Amino acid sequence: MVGRRIRACQTVLDAMNREHMDKQLVITDVGPRDGLQNQPGILSVEQRLQLIAAIAAAGVSSIEVGSFVSPKAVPAMAGTDAVLASLPAGDLHYTVLIPNMRGYELARAAGARSVTMVLYASESMARKNVNMSIAEADEATAAILASAAADGIEVIATISVAFACPFDGATDPGVVRTSAARFLELGADRVVVADTIGAANPQQVRSLTAELVAEHGPGQLGCHFHDTRAMGLANVYAAVESGIRRFDSSIGGLGGCPFAPGASGNVATEDVVMMLEQMGFDTGIDLDALLRASDLAEELTGTAPGGRAKAWLKPWLAKRAG
Repeated sequence: MVGRRIRACQTVLDAMNREHMDKQLVITDVGPRDGLQNQPGILSVEQRLQLIAAIAAAGVSSIEVGSFVSPKAVPAMAGTDAVLASLPAGDLHYTVLIPNMRGYELARAAGARSVTMVLYASESMARKNVNMSIAEADEATAAILASAAADGIEVIATISVAFACPFDGATDPGVVRTSAARFLELGADRVVVADTIGAANPQQVRSLTAELVAEHGPGQLGCHFHDTRAMGLANVYAAVESGIRRFDSSIGGLGGCPFAPGASGNVATEDVVMMLEQMGFDTGIDLDALLRASDLAEELTGTAPGGRAKAWLKPWLAKRAG
């Protein structure tokens, strides 16, 4: 009798733990990299560090802080080694974008413990972005994964133009599924499905992410949405419904790829957090502090649009505090 009661209690506790875990989400703010790389004004290293600190102060535990790309191609990302060197030690997760093995070597030398590598779901985007074919970019990523495994460095593989390409049109979902399976098998710590130009609709997102979750589970998957056609939040919702629990977003809605026409701002972190928290999910992020970080992004860049709900959020939060 006692044994049955203990087992019953354990079953209830296990169910509660699963429910708690299912309600936890991880937001990676990509504003200091994806958000800044295509802005007309270039921020200093000190200004970039100021923005990163404001985002971290809001409780965002994962931040993309820069990239090791050619400063001639993306001047806004020059000095990422200095950014990394100046970040405070602690439990925060910092990642940097790399385009190739040379970028990986620079990131490793600068002390990066996590790198994000871009894969491609269209030939034209691969050519425009890194002057490689899909096969060549895939082989470069495979080589980086082998080096990173030996170096103890995390690799996040982001599949760009996963729904549509500005040059080649609609993307075959089978290409994305094949790429995700291959690189998870090769040892990628996470695969992120990216709607680089904001062309996806929620039905497409739900279909593809549900298939990926069914095949691989949600633990190593994430999504990255742009808000070009005002469907960024709807696409986050669709992915959440499929079981995705990791999302990229950008403070103040900053964003845009210099090599992808039509890639306007990423879905705003403040909008994503507002929606998910109101739905009962736990992001661990303080909206008041996040809005202060959004204000700073607007002040520093002069171009950050701010989240779509920001004008409503500010008085609502002030009223709630009072």
